[in-house]
Parts: sequence; structure tokens; C-alpha cells
Amino acid sequence: MSFRTRRIIFACPFFGIFYFFLIKYLFLLLGGLNDWIILYITLALALLHILPTLFEERKSRFITRLFANIYGVIQWLSVMYLIEIALIYLFSCFINLDAYILPLLSIVPLIGVYAYYHAHKIIVKEKTIVINNLREEINIAHISDVHYGSLMNDGALNRLKNALVQISDDVDVVIISGDLADGSCVVNEDDFYPLSKINIPIIFTPGNHDYYPGIENVKSACRKANIRILDNEKMEFNGINIFGYSFSFSKIPQVSEDELYNSILSDGANIIIYHTPKNWEVFSKLGFDLQLSGHTHGGQFHPGIFFSNLIFGYNKGLFENKINNKKHYLSVTTGIGVMDFPMRWGTDAEIVILKLKKS
Repeated sequence: MSFRTRRIIFACPFFGIFYFFLIKYLFLLLGGLNDWIILYITLALALLHILPTLFEERKSRFITRLFANIYGVIQWLSVMYLIEIALIYLFSCFINLDAYILPLLSIVPLIGVYAYYHAHKIIVKEKTIVINNLREEINIAHISDVHYGSLMNDGALNRLKNALVQISDDVDVVIISGDLADGSCVVNEDDFYPLSKINIPIIFTPGNHDYYPGIENVKSACRKANIRILDNEKMEFNGINIFGYSFSFSKIPQVSEDELYNSILSDGANIIIYHTPKNWEVFSKLGFDLQLSGHTHGGQFHPGIFFSNLIFGYNKGLFENKINNKKHYLSVTTGIGVMDFPMRWGTDAEIVILKLKKS
């Protein structure tokens, strides 16, 4: 049983309590509902959560993926309704809102339609980076957090493939900074095969979610799709030194600062792929000109964006600092896929084209 499945089973009773009282207070605004009916709805939601998770861990099927998506939408709606109900009860202390309850409650599903559509639409962005010791100008398509799994599967991978094909004439290399897999379903050898249709090199460094379905399964699928894996190792591409530093919350081999320093190309540009936007200052001082990260999803949707900004600081976008009169950059993409909720509101499913230019 994977870490993610154990987490879901452990959290299920707490979600059950949450759903019971959320439904109770939601229907109190509409006249009330029998507690036994609320209990049956809560149990149905628990089964809708656990059963697809257990089945997907063994074999991914259309029906279980469908139920996983339905539950993800319901889960998102519940979070939004929790916030809205709290606001309604707060403002009801000062204003009579009885005549506006139904219009107010309809706001959440309307936003939900947009958020679901927006989560499944890939947007391409361009940013320019100036690196002094660049030998050759290059365009990098930076993507992250594809999260291939129960919520984002074959359809999402084909959308990504089509988007990359469209920009392939303007891009020299694709770099995936972790979480190609989600861990919500098994990863088979042919799962990433659509990405083999891209006629530009793809480089991938694992993130924490890539270890949940078994890192060797993910690596095997990458090899079948002709994706170059950088797992605590480096390579040179068009005169640029690229180091892939794998990230996981579990115990995996670590790379020392001395090893990173010794990997630096002294007379060229240096890029480090590291899934989470941490240690940027450390990597910059070691000599890396650019760090490629993801992990945050940008917060994915409001109000998560606010809390993600507080937690990560470097939540989304391109950041710049200067050490010893030399500019260093951090690119944090909001990613392609989603986690837990198939929704985006305030963030994009994005491919970021980084145009590396000489000074």
C-alpha cells in the first residue's frame, strides 16, 4: 500500500466528520435535513473516496478514474462552501441575507465550472533570462508537476504532447522538474509513451510524488518514452551544464555541497533541476545560474495561493537575485497537472519557455 493510499485511509474519518457538519450547516441555510440522511451521504462520500483509491493502486480503469474526478470536484466544492458558509453566518449577524441564500450558494458551482475547465487548459508563457557566461543561446520549455494519475492521465498527457509539438520549432529542450507521476495509480511502462512523439530532447529529474508509485516504474516508463533521467547526476547540453538533483520526503541518496560545487562548469552556464523551490541561495552561491523548480502548484486555487505564498515565499514565477555582482535566477512553474482537486482558480496549467540570452 502506497504512502498516498495510507494517508487517504487515515484521513477518511476526519473528512467524514467534516462532511457531516458541513452538509448539516449547509442545509440549515435551506431549511434543514435529517441527520440520518446526512450520515448516509457522508458514508457514500467516504466510499467514493476510498474505493477508487484502492482499485487505482492495482489497476487504473476508466470508471475508477471517473469516480476519483467526481470526488475531487466534490472535495473542492466542500472547501469552497466551508468558506462561503462561514462568511454567510458572519455577515448574517449584521445583515438579513435570507432572500439571497440561493444566489449566494450558486456562486461556488459557477466558479467550479470555470476552475475545472481552466485546470485542463495549457497556457504557454515566455520569459527571458540573461546569463553572462552563456556559450550558446537556448530556449528551454520548463514544465513540472504533470501528476500523471487518477485525475490527470492519458488525456492530460496528450494535451501536453500536443502543446509541446506546437512549440517544438521554438524550443531546444524540455525540462521536467519533478512529479511527472502522481502516485494515485500504478505507472505502467507505456504510460508516458505519447511524449516520445516530441522531436526535441526531454530531461526529467524526480520529485517526491514520483516515488509513490515506485520510482523504478516511473523510470521505466520514462525510458520507454525516450526521456533522459537525471537522478543526482549531470549532463552537458549545448554548452550548458545541467545537474538533476532528485527530491523526496523519504530517505533517498543525497548530494553534498562539495559534490554540487565540483559539478560546476567554471567557464559556462550552470542549471540545477530541483523539484522544490528551496535552497536557491545555497545553489546560487555554489555557482548555479538558474534553478528550475515546481512543487507548489502556485497554490492551485484561491485561497490556497495566499497560504502557499506564506509557506514557500518563492511560490510561482521567475525570481532574480545578485551574488558577487552576478545574477542568479529561480523559475518556479505552477505545473501542468493538479493534486487532489481537478481545479485551478488563480493559477494556470503552464509551459514556461525560458529564453536564455547572452548579455
